[in-house]
Amino acid sequence: MTAESDVTSANASIRASTVWTIVLGFAADPLMRWSWPDPGQYLRSMPQFINACGGGAFEHGTAYVTGESRAAALWLPPDVQQDEDALDAIMAMSLRPEITEDMAHLRQGMAEHHPPEPHWYLPLIAVDPNWVGQGLGTLLMKYALQRCDEQGIAAYLESSNPENIPFYQRHGFKVIGEIQHGSSPPLTPMLRTAY
Repeated sequence: MTAESDVTSANASIRASTVWTIVLGFAADPLMRWSWPDPGQYLRSMPQFINACGGGAFEHGTAYVTGESRAAALWLPPDVQQDEDALDAIMAMSLRPEITEDMAHLRQGMAEHHPPEPHWYLPLIAVDPNWVGQGLGTLLMKYALQRCDEQGIAAYLESSNPENIPFYQRHGFKVIGEIQHGSSPPLTPMLRTAY
């Protein structure tokens, strides 16, 4: 187990390795692999998707890594949004036609569940599968949630893997709905009020 002081902001020099850690961490994720079941397509599309979803975290110093980039979390500060235009382009370029409508409904559901008040948004958190079970995800979560509590601001995420819901619940997140359409796996929006 690493010390909490090992949580750092990912700067430009480690952005690529941070993104690849997340790619590895989501390699068996139900929603991501429904989106891109072909391994080659997944490896081509997922880095672009990560940058569109959480790239703003790098610019704001809120892309956190620990354990030599063995785990990473991309947090978007209040009023910082995902790059919807880039997401549209990635989806148009890479999704199978038969799931395009389902994905559009998922994205609409995500937009509807985002809290209207200012909040920290966690689009992506992942641990390299080789390092799962070492407490790295917990370190990253505690580090970021401390800031949320100090600022008195809520945190929000969508869990794309039902197996991860208990992890988020241990950190104070509560399920606030379910987003699912057609053949898609469920996406679970979760909210944590500041302590």
